[in-house]
Amino acid sequence: MERLLGLLRIRIKRGVNLAIRDINTSDPYIVIRMGKQKLKTRVMERDVNPVWNEDLTIFVYDPELPIKLAVLDHDFFSMDDKMGDAEFHLKPFLEGLKMNLKNTPSGTVINRIKPSKSNCLAEESCITWRNNVVVQDLCLRLRNVECGEVEIELHWIDVPGCKY
Repeated sequence: MERLLGLLRIRIKRGVNLAIRDINTSDPYIVIRMGKQKLKTRVMERDVNPVWNEDLTIFVYDPELPIKLAVLDHDFFSMDDKMGDAEFHLKPFLEGLKMNLKNTPSGTVINRIKPSKSNCLAEESCITWRNNVVVQDLCLRLRNVECGEVEIELHWIDVPGCKY
């Protein structure tokens, strides 16, 4: 059996300029996958700039696995339409967790990840020491679609007996 390293709370903040898949709008929701785990947000009806502010928590067993995000348009009478996808890796975030930051002022940026062809970042992502926890803000540019971005925030949750 794989060893649990901890929990990752993914705050799905909002979507920006998501693709239109219905007549003039879309009914988006997000699916997060890591390995065999799959979590979904609620459907935001008739909104291409939805604000979810919804937390999804995933078990982390293998830090090398990418986290995959897909945006879909909910349809009642047909298959849900794809509205783009993105993925990101936890490695830079997890490296921040290993740092000794106890005496570091809140708001200190401990790492910056630049957008590149090898990631889905729409803009620079900062890993920050905030209120005694490591937090990463990401703005992901959706692939396989004409437009759209999703803003998320990562938080680590320590589990007693499991230590990354």
